[in-house]
Amino acid sequence: MLAVGIVTEVFAPHGEAVPGFDLALCTDRPGPVPTDVGVPLTVAHGLDRLSRADLVIALPWADFRTPPAPAVLDALSAAHERGALVAAHCVGAFALAAAGLLDGRRATTHWRFADLLARRHPDVTVEPDALYIDEGRVITGAGAAAGFDLCLHLLRREHGAALANAVARDVVLPSHRDGGQAQYLAAPVPEDCHDDRLSEVLAWARENLHEPLPVAELARRAVMSKRSFARRFTAATGTTPHAWLRSLRLSSAEELLETTDLPVEEIARRVGYGSAAVLREQFVRRRGVPPRSYRRSFTNAP
Repeated sequence: MLAVGIVTEVFAPHGEAVPGFDLALCTDRPGPVPTDVGVPLTVAHGLDRLSRADLVIALPWADFRTPPAPAVLDALSAAHERGALVAAHCVGAFALAAAGLLDGRRATTHWRFADLLARRHPDVTVEPDALYIDEGRVITGAGAAAGFDLCLHLLRREHGAALANAVARDVVLPSHRDGGQAQYLAAPVPEDCHDDRLSEVLAWARENLHEPLPVAELARRAVMSKRSFARRFTAATGTTPHAWLRSLRLSSAEELLETTDLPVEEIARRVGYGSAAVLREQFVRRRGVPPRSYRRSFTNAP
């Protein structure tokens, strides 16, 4: 039920600015479906609804150790073959693996069942620590609340940072966590950090992206040594200060490219890069295209 709630919340309407998507829950046997909280869920659509979906997300189910019915596997394969994006949340990855869609690809799932997925499907490269893994038209995500990260990544990838950030703000979530960030964290992610000193420093950093923000300065503001700050940061977030700052700078650059006509040079300055050339290099690594091409993909969109 958590997975259903996550997907329906992210892709539901969020006011006039984000009207929502054409969302449907599907099953091979329409009607009442039992859930893990004891409340049955009525699913009206059968597998035929998948034939016109642009995105298909396989959700976790209780009996995931048993492969889904052949009709389900056929429907997943058919969706992929006709060009739809196919994703999986948590142990939904077992359905994609059973359909052969993960063969030769990297994938993740809930860390508790990663070894089982790897043993069952040796042709799949299972990465148990990742929050999500994007392999083009096949995307897999980790378990439980990491479903939000998967769905926000899909929004960001297909519709841009502005939309993903708007939805994240509406559901009170961090706007972006890199897929390589660890699944299991000793404490919440930075945007929701319970460590007051660390939280205040990170909030200050977000407001001062135009500054260089060396780790030594962040550590000084947290009244810690550089080594202690880095260790505490990683323990709390699952990532390094450098990686967090890079992700924050690039996410801000994406949104400015989508929503303003500022020159790339000015955007580079605002997000803390010394020049447009440095921003371009980092942007190409993340998005695969230079900033100006990324901007054109939004200004030319219908």
